[in-house]
Amino acid sequence: DQLGGGFHRYSVDHHWLVPHFEKMLYDNALLARLYVEAFQVTRKPLFQRVVNETLACVIREMTHPEGGFYSTQDADSEGEEGKFFVWEPDEVQALLGEEDAALFERYFDIRSGGNFEGGMSILNVPEDLETLSRFLEVTREKFQTTIEKGKRILFDHREERVKPGLDDKIQVNWNGLMISAFAVAYQAFGDPAYLEAGSRAAQFILDHTRSEAGGLYHNWKDGKARFQGYQDDYAFLIAGLIDLYEASFDLAWLKQAQELTETMIAQFWDEKEGGFFYTGNDHEALIVRSKNPYDNAIPSGNSVGAFVLMRLGALLGREDFWDKAERTIRLFQPFLKEMPSGFGHMVCALDFFQQRPVEVAIVGSLLEADTRALVEAVNRNWMP
Repeated sequence: DQLGGGFHRYSVDHHWLVPHFEKMLYDNALLARLYVEAFQVTRKPLFQRVVNETLACVIREMTHPEGGFYSTQDADSEGEEGKFFVWEPDEVQALLGEEDAALFERYFDIRSGGNFEGGMSILNVPEDLETLSRFLEVTREKFQTTIEKGKRILFDHREERVKPGLDDKIQVNWNGLMISAFAVAYQAFGDPAYLEAGSRAAQFILDHTRSEAGGLYHNWKDGKARFQGYQDDYAFLIAGLIDLYEASFDLAWLKQAQELTETMIAQFWDEKEGGFFYTGNDHEALIVRSKNPYDNAIPSGNSVGAFVLMRLGALLGREDFWDKAERTIRLFQPFLKEMPSGFGHMVCALDFFQQRPVEVAIVGSLLEADTRALVEAVNRNWMP
């Protein structure tokens, strides 16, 4: 979304122009983290801008007042898919004036007759600003200023439109993914708003979706937690809590991660063959109790489970956690050999297991500038 940030769900054409306009929490969580890491590797400002705009969208559109993250922003508004997001030239000209609109429309492919249904245009960027500025004989600085000013004006105008609907369920597994995204974005860029957003969401989940016995429910809506948690609810939330600990050094997050890991093992671990079942021991009886290792739209619970066991194994000195991670990876080894592209996250877990993590010890107070500078030197670089 060129104006409001965040990613729509997928492309419906081979040009990657027309999206299904729905915005899913998990897509934006996984992509935000990917762009953080891409920035750490390349230092390209574009990647940082994508992170900032994506997370700003999540805070603005998909966050409960108390901190949890909603599931989905719909594609439709006023009964039409994409109506909130598309434009026509006359509307842009009225907002920006003829001279600025000419540059803005050229850059974002807003054209007479449109590139979408009903003569409307989807904002997209077919050519980079550098190339266009030379072609149109406009200085890069003027072009950049015009684009940024136009984006602000159109965004403010778009905010007055009827917004798409919202699926305001707060799902634990997807929240875990987004908590991780905010934590690593804070590490890379140092914006305290990111740490606050991730921390508030984690506290919301811990306050509202835990049972009296200490387990997790799957989601929360309208003041009520529903359905017993699945294994990926535990694994993804634990990963988010570890990321928050590594971002803030607040031991409370690490303690919560350890408690939930013990519960995950007690409820889902297969002592006979290794690996985690999708449903817990206390879950209603099913015809088949599945154990899924496949990465689909989100990573598999088993691969994330193996990861968190190894990360906590390193942080807490728990060899038993390393042993369970190894058993999980070995259980699915035939799948990794046969079709590694279907198990990308498990392959990463295997790499982590074989390489073992590099540990960096920084001794000092976070109140001291030199200590914080050392922490930043670690966090701002990509060291998986």
